[in-house]
Amino acid sequence: MPLRLALPLVASACLFLSLSAPAESRPAAEASPSSSPAPAKIDLDAFDATRQFAELPNGIRMAYWDVGPRNAPVVLLIHGYTSNGRGWVQLLPYLDNTKRYVIPDLRGHGQTSKPDCCYDRFTFAYDLRLLLDTLKIAQADIYGTSLGSIIAQAFAEFSPQYTRRLVLQSSTGGSRPDCTAGGGGEASFDFRAAIVQLKDPIDPNSKFMIDWYTSTAPVDEDFLRRMRNDAAGMPVHVWLTILEQGLGNRDLQTMLPRIKAPTLLVFGALDNLMGEKERCSLIKGLPQAQVKIFPNLGHNPYWEDPEAVAAVVNPFLKD
Repeated sequence: MPLRLALPLVASACLFLSLSAPAESRPAAEASPSSSPAPAKIDLDAFDATRQFAELPNGIRMAYWDVGPRNAPVVLLIHGYTSNGRGWVQLLPYLDNTKRYVIPDLRGHGQTSKPDCCYDRFTFAYDLRLLLDTLKIAQADIYGTSLGSIIAQAFAEFSPQYTRRLVLQSSTGGSRPDCTAGGGGEASFDFRAAIVQLKDPIDPNSKFMIDWYTSTAPVDEDFLRRMRNDAAGMPVHVWLTILEQGLGNRDLQTMLPRIKAPTLLVFGALDNLMGEKERCSLIKGLPQAQVKIFPNLGHNPYWEDPEAVAAVVNPFLKD
């Protein structure tokens, strides 16, 4: 049964959400589907109001949410390119309520600082290590999606002592000669060509932005509208710098052997950004990882079917 949990994030506001108990390739363990009613939807205004800020030693002012019991095992949730920490609200009600979730806005995103430099995956990962240090968190499970999964790789590779378990969702292992384009689910949206044409100010209701935030399955429209508005508020130079520095993926394959933490790979087979070739490169690059491919989901499986994703992630992070 889902449990009702009050989350005291700031003194002036309490956010209430229902967190449910945990309901192929090397298959990931999966909890049994629950017949209980779905958890209550998170109030987006209340959630936004509980964002906090940390002044990092490198000068970055990082926005973040801190959800759950303070003495609980920590899960660091890392959002994707042009998203922000609010991107996790579709999944949060289904995640294990015995854990603490630290959910940052990455540099350049949301309400975190937007410096001119730097936006490579190692700098992103170092910011997150500084955030954990600031919050006096010695170790966490690391869960990243899309760009966040590439950052999570760098985190696990260079901060193994901080990394207990690793979840990489909608990710890639870079280029491998033995991974070639295949059938269904091959990446089809040429996002790079569209992004390099962007000009300030970005219209959040433009065709590009509607396409950018289109999902394979229905997703709450108010949530998508807020995400589009926030992404449109990012300066174009930040979009372009992250595209070049953070998503170049030049060295991913050679660095994967550094990952020693137990790892779960989560994919949507209909992903139009990270296609079959990208999935292949990561699965072959991390041969010991558990793998779950959702056949009817796309690039954002945690938005499209959060209960199904949580049913795979929760048991993996309980071990």
